[in-house]
Amino acid sequence: MKIDKKLIKELVDNLKEFDLTELEYQDGQKKIKVSKASKSIEVGKTSSVVSPIKSVLKSSDESDGIRVKSPIIGTAYLSPEPGAKKFVEVGDKIKKGQTVMIVEAMKTMNHVPSTADGEIKKILIEDGQPVEFGQTLVLLK
Repeated sequence: MKIDKKLIKELVDNLKEFDLTELEYQDGQKKIKVSKASKSIEVGKTSSVVSPIKSVLKSSDESDGIRVKSPIIGTAYLSPEPGAKKFVEVGDKIKKGQTVMIVEAMKTMNHVPSTADGEIKKILIEDGQPVEFGQTLVLLK
């Protein structure tokens, strides 16, 4: 089996760019998995364990509504190109299937469709922000 160094380097670069700890790629029978060494947490430093959990807890305003989540890991963009009009704004009424933003992964632009009809209540990410699979991007009323 020939090792594709260029592909491995690109996967490692994606680990750094998107601040991931692990990434897996599969193409037919070929499967490549790259990961960073994890940092251990000292038991005595409870603040470093507790504070990330507090940051995950959101106000009730952010927990109510229909969530449109990222289908992939990548970089989210609110408009089709820099300087263009955004796909959606807070307060816009949208239909199921309408594009709310795009997520770029490995030079491919992936449209993120609305999962339901509704009104944009809140946009939870900034333009150009890295996003994880399943991360809530938009809340609908």
